[in-house]
Amino acid sequence: MMREIKLEAEKRMKVPRRILFIAAMISALTPVNSNVGQALSTPVTKVRPTVTIEVDASKPSGPLPRIWSYFGYDEPNFTYSANGKKLLKELAQLSPVPIYLRTHNLFTSGDGTGSLKWGSTNAYTEDPRGQPVYDWTIVDRIFDAYQEVGARPLVEIGFMPEALTTGPPPYRHNFPKDFATGWSYPPKDYVKWAELVSQFAKHLRERYGVAAVKMWLWEVWNEPDIFYWHGTPEEYFQLYDVSADAIRRVLPGASIGGPDSTGPGNLRAANFLRLFLDHCAHGKNYATGKTGAPLDFISFHPKGSPEWVDGHVRMGPSEQLKAIDAGFKIVGNTPEWRNTPIILGENDPEGCAACSAKERPQNAYRNESLYGAYTVVILDCAMKLAKEDGVNLQGSVTWAFQFDGQPYFEGLRELTTNGIDKPVLNAFRMLGLLGETRLTVTSGAAISVREIEQKGVTAQPDLDAVAARKEKEVEVLVVNYHDHDVPSDATAVDLILKGLPARLDRALVEQYRLDATHSNAYTLWKQMGQPLQPTSEQYERLEIAGRLEMEGPPDWARVVDGTVRRAFSQPREGLSLFLFKWDAK
Repeated sequence: MMREIKLEAEKRMKVPRRILFIAAMISALTPVNSNVGQALSTPVTKVRPTVTIEVDASKPSGPLPRIWSYFGYDEPNFTYSANGKKLLKELAQLSPVPIYLRTHNLFTSGDGTGSLKWGSTNAYTEDPRGQPVYDWTIVDRIFDAYQEVGARPLVEIGFMPEALTTGPPPYRHNFPKDFATGWSYPPKDYVKWAELVSQFAKHLRERYGVAAVKMWLWEVWNEPDIFYWHGTPEEYFQLYDVSADAIRRVLPGASIGGPDSTGPGNLRAANFLRLFLDHCAHGKNYATGKTGAPLDFISFHPKGSPEWVDGHVRMGPSEQLKAIDAGFKIVGNTPEWRNTPIILGENDPEGCAACSAKERPQNAYRNESLYGAYTVVILDCAMKLAKEDGVNLQGSVTWAFQFDGQPYFEGLRELTTNGIDKPVLNAFRMLGLLGETRLTVTSGAAISVREIEQKGVTAQPDLDAVAARKEKEVEVLVVNYHDHDVPSDATAVDLILKGLPARLDRALVEQYRLDATHSNAYTLWKQMGQPLQPTSEQYERLEIAGRLEMEGPPDWARVVDGTVRRAFSQPREGLSLFLFKWDAK
């Protein structure tokens, strides 16, 4: 069994173990970020006073839901490109549970050419007599790509086909100018709209089978409380009702939710969410005439607010967490829906994935390990808020995928750049290795979720951990985070894992790192001189640098009275994942 554990660890490493010693000898001669843990050149920093983090393997604190296994993006046509399919495979490999994928523009008219914040399928047109014409060619390319990797769609019903819109021309936007054009208006014929939704659901059922489609999630539109919907709330409720009815007529029992409104941290968004929940509970259904509408999950979009301050990025988690907390409280205070699953339909550091760091320097966090550290902190805080607020948090959609035809490391909110994994993707790889039973953690430098919600992390760094377990394994994910992205000393950490089996005398330990010098293709790209078009040799090195990096080979740690200790140094805006494995009977 222990040999199998070693082999499993070796598979995650970037190079075979037989060349470890060779790699170590040549590390001084090459800047390649290889699997042997060699560091990319970086200034030497001092180490702060030691922080103790203690994990008790014998004290579970409840389940650890895989809320991070949800991703979304605006541009559906990037799904089936070469880099899109490459990323889909990587996302599917993040963890044993299926990923959910959400995309805009599934009904948008056009020729199938993607661009920033734009995509189309041309699924619906009309003939000269005004009769519907359905074409699922592009839709099939999108959903086929999902099915090839075992992903589950979070099917977003939208946007308005050109033949149905009540909006004036132009139909297509020219991002970032004139964004909310004809695609964002209500239909001129709700009967035709409902039939489009019905035919869409029927086609997917016939193509992929009832068994597969019944596992999907369905939702209606996106952010109908702002310019994504040029209609009244009542018109959106009508759209929701007729769409849900059309889906349920084809797929009885389908899981349908919404409203995917913006973050309820402000009064306008909060009121819209309340109105929607009240309609679903007590309103007259526009499709059936009965009271209420189906609502199997509730979704809204909390966003943060990074700023460019004194020549560096300052993240803004407080606004994001306040929106999450406000939404949780609205749901929790609604008797009919307080136990309904919640999906944070877009849960991100800010609101514009297609706005680059060149245009908005506050978005520079997207290329750095900071994006990964911030993501782990927000996800952990969201789970803690859900527990305190007594609601059922099911998922959190990271609105990031990949953009075709954009420069390398442009600073767009994406998981890969031209097929090269960005550091944040390794944060999701780390999360995917966690077990499903959460463990109790105490840290001498942790900041409470309520303090982060109110003030952010602007004084001392938040140094904390998420710990979990599975059979004969404990995982500890350590994060060192601060809102201000400035050079800082690393922190010495004394990690204590107790509560292991009494007869255990040793455990095999793997450590994975994500920071400026580990699991970070961006650092290597900068060292290469930021090539606009990397050579094939450079591209291969960037691919290797973008993978999750193990800190040296696995090694044995002594276990005494059920306790093992690990001392290490944790850089700021970085993550360390420890896997402790054993084979005791």
